[in-house]
Amino acid sequence: MIIGYLSNVKSEMQLYPKAIQKGLEFLLSADVTGLALGKHEIEGSQIYVSVAEYETEPKEKRRLEAHVKYIDIQYIHTGEEMIGCGPLDEASEVTEDRLAEKDVIFYKQVARETEVTLTAGMFAVYFPWDIHRPNCRVGAEASKVRKMVIKVAVNAI
Repeated sequence: MIIGYLSNVKSEMQLYPKAIQKGLEFLLSADVTGLALGKHEIEGSQIYVSVAEYETEPKEKRRLEAHVKYIDIQYIHTGEEMIGCGPLDEASEVTEDRLAEKDVIFYKQVARETEVTLTAGMFAVYFPWDIHRPNCRVGAEASKVRKMVIKVAVNAI
């Protein structure tokens, strides 16, 4: 897992694999405010972005998830959210396996779940060995979030 600020990414860009750089460069150059909701290809199915707007929910309503074929770059454009995360090898029982059709698998819990708050302008990179619980509230009140999730195919790295 990597956490950062888009405002700093130019200084650290050379530290990332080329495919992740392409995803981050997209965030730097695209009109993310005007980008329509839904899926947009950056490099075909190898790198694409999904744009969503939603209100965060209580942590208890959100599920832990992991991916096998794709790395997530989750970027908060507006709002704030907490994302729980931990090592996949410490996850407990599978509650739903949708790897074949959606590249996502859900788990009941993880032994060590760290809560990370992302605010506008921040991003987090989740690898296949990172379990994560996105879209959680920070505190008692929901936040309206506009988020871009860039999916980078593992085989593009």
